[in-house]
Amino acid sequence: QVQLVESGGGLVQAGGSLRLSCAASGRTFGTYPMGWFRQAPGKEREFVSAISWSGGSTYYAEIVKGRFTISRDNAKNTVYLQMNSLKPEDAAVYYCAAGKTFYSGTIKSEGVYEYWGQGTQVTVSS
Repeated sequence: QVQLVESGGGLVQAGGSLRLSCAASGRTFGTYPMGWFRQAPGKEREFVSAISWSGGSTYYAEIVKGRFTISRDNAKNTVYLQMNSLKPEDAAVYYCAAGKTFYSGTIKSEGVYEYWGQGTQVTVSS
């Protein structure tokens, strides 16, 4: 079992920055990948970013590449999502997710992830 708690969401003006955090407890943190997904009203949940168990590999959706940075601190059991140059279309509920230690397919797929946080709201004003 893994428990995930996101924080850091809020209201920001377009062009601004936010840093999301996701604290994990339960299973040994440094043994599984972590991901961030988001869901805007009326839309399906979509992949944003992911990071391998070691932090050595990172993955991004094309629409956030160059603006968002994912990182993890395995000593603190925490994964981060630094979001810069935010746009109104980035507004959504952001979820962190803990992946399976062993998985097949792409790390961008929701099927890789076993546990989900409750989400944190990001609002971007134009």
